[in-house]
Amino acid sequence: MMRIEVLYAETANLYGDNFGINYLKQSLPEVEIIHTGLTEVPRFVTEEIDLVYMGPMPESSQELAIEALRPHMEAVRRRIDEGKVFLMTGNAFEIFGAYIENEDGTRIPGLELFGGYAKRRMMNRFNGMFLGSMQDMDGQELKILGFKSQFTHFYGDTGVDFAFKRLRGKGLNPDAEGEGVRIKNFIGTYLIGPLLVVNPLFAVYIMKLCGAEDPHPAFEKTAMEAYEVRLKEFTDPEHQY
Repeated sequence: MMRIEVLYAETANLYGDNFGINYLKQSLPEVEIIHTGLTEVPRFVTEEIDLVYMGPMPESSQELAIEALRPHMEAVRRRIDEGKVFLMTGNAFEIFGAYIENEDGTRIPGLELFGGYAKRRMMNRFNGMFLGSMQDMDGQELKILGFKSQFTHFYGDTGVDFAFKRLRGKGLNPDAEGEGVRIKNFIGTYLIGPLLVVNPLFAVYIMKLCGAEDPHPAFEKTAMEAYEVRLKEFTDPEHQY
């Protein structure tokens, strides 16, 4: 049985992106979904969890998530080294950087899993589309589609790989060549959608990383038809980003 832990859904629940976890449950015959609150010790600290997920949250909640996870960063690093899968969507991954910079220049110390910093511009929301790519487990190119709605961009040297190569749209920041961050099977990305629903092949990739054998996305025919329609739209040079 696959075990998925969803962190801090009482606040990390924007844009409906957490429905991606429901999509994984619909795609697999046996899945246990565990919801861990801000005041609870994450189950991945002491138990075997296949996927740890955290979704987008209000900027005001990022400090709460940082302080909730700070005591458990040794366990985070250990589980990453073991190859466990972490998926952070929207602004959730920002808390793992060096710091988050407010508009007045003050800084919120991050968890320092990787370098770089998020810079807030609360009066200047960025909305956009993104087309990127990555290699699947067979070394084939997998196109990634997504949407962005954020008050921040991420700057500086992360010291780690991008999650996705940028083909169209903006990456970690307007000048970045890639989007998101990746450390082994830790994937952090600004993309929302919900990401796993919009990208059924990426959902399959995540399920394979978690150890599922020959997984298929729920509602496969419909999901793939929708993906192909979006892919055609996202690659159309006449379409504005």
